[in-house]
Amino acid sequence: MYRLHQQLGSAHYASRVRTPASRLTLPPDRTDGQYHAPLVCAIPDSTAPVMTAAHRSGTIARTAMAYVLAGGRGSRLYELTDRRAKPAVYFGGKTRIIDFALSNALNSGIRRIGVATQYKAHSLIRHLQRGWNFLRPERNESFDILPASQRVSETQWYDGTADAVFQNIDIIEAYGPEYMVILAGDHIYKMDYELMLQQHVDQGADVTIGCLEVARAEASGFGVMHVDEHDRIVSFLEKPADPPCIPGNPEMALASMGIYVFKTNFLFELLRRDAADPGSSRDFGKDIIPYVVEGGKAVAHRFSTSCVKADSEGEAYWRDAGTIDSYWEANIDLTSVVPSLDLYDHSWPIWTYSEITAPAKFVHNEDGRRGMALNSLVSGGCIVSGARLHKSLLFTGVNLHSYAYLDGAVLQPYVDVGRSARLKNVIVDRGTQIPQGLVVGEDPVLDAKRFRRSDKGIVLITQAMLDKLYS
Repeated sequence: MYRLHQQLGSAHYASRVRTPASRLTLPPDRTDGQYHAPLVCAIPDSTAPVMTAAHRSGTIARTAMAYVLAGGRGSRLYELTDRRAKPAVYFGGKTRIIDFALSNALNSGIRRIGVATQYKAHSLIRHLQRGWNFLRPERNESFDILPASQRVSETQWYDGTADAVFQNIDIIEAYGPEYMVILAGDHIYKMDYELMLQQHVDQGADVTIGCLEVARAEASGFGVMHVDEHDRIVSFLEKPADPPCIPGNPEMALASMGIYVFKTNFLFELLRRDAADPGSSRDFGKDIIPYVVEGGKAVAHRFSTSCVKADSEGEAYWRDAGTIDSYWEANIDLTSVVPSLDLYDHSWPIWTYSEITAPAKFVHNEDGRRGMALNSLVSGGCIVSGARLHKSLLFTGVNLHSYAYLDGAVLQPYVDVGRSARLKNVIVDRGTQIPQGLVVGEDPVLDAKRFRRSDKGIVLITQAMLDKLYS
């Protein structure tokens, strides 16, 4: 059995339980001597952040460090991750995927954050430097970008998710956090980590694991928690053929979200033991978590208990967006009258880097040449010049020229669409120049020959594909 670390009494926290920001009553200024760091949204440079009372830090969160694992490629996104890691992929018109995990940490009250990067990290690092440089050490805040840099061995990069933490133990120790919140940087969701931290402390757990309730038929693609009636984890199964059900609910299973809470010193003990094991794959899901489940106290934290939802949102929202189809669907869903994810929720904002751009512009008002958009999101710097778009999403700086028509299109930043082009059910990579008269989405056989077409008919277009086509 593990040596249990000192337990903090739950009574100390009982009167200070924090609810998700969407349900907060704004408190008066604190008088307990604790400094609560401000928040900022869409910072174009080093502008000083502004705090709102609804985002004051939680009691336990202020003693925690969020550590985001952001080194994965996301190979099922194919050419979208040829030049960037999956956490750096654009989402929702203004943000990157990693902004959701980082914003959750900030909105939850965590003021020490580390991000481990590895695969093609330049785009991600540049985004983090521009948009997340407002946490200040003089306020006991920190934001560290931790690329794989052979810190342990001159021949060793990050060998796995656990190793990405182990190699930076000395940096984490210098900050002295009491708790570690380990996060995946490639999922889209809104969650109050303070509530998960409270559960971890109150239940005296060795590890608390964030879990989704999913249909058993879909759970085979996840790590699945087998729990008892008190949500204590009795076994952890990686992508099982026959997932165990939730007690009392035979149709549902608990899938791991890749979110783990540990007492910091205990995590370090686990990582050092794992690093000394030559048979380990240095992975949280494959090595660290099964080891704790077998010999210690591992508990499940259900996402539904800490998911932050606006009044307009129905079910708890969580997306992987790890395939061409799921990425397109998650973006296009935002164009709905009432989308599943509310990006207009001011009580739980998604912080990001925002370029300084002119407003979106719609010009020309002639029959057949009218700049207009229906059920669409159009970001700053876009010019819709005599073109039409329906149920589409335009990132920053997109230009649509006269007579072009878009339906179900996700256009990443600085795409240029030539005259009379017709694009349906497409994703267009950043900076791509769509030639005049190009038609995509009307001939499946031709689309598959020229571009990457998914099983559901979504077509991915990149500049390299067009260069090859017209060479």
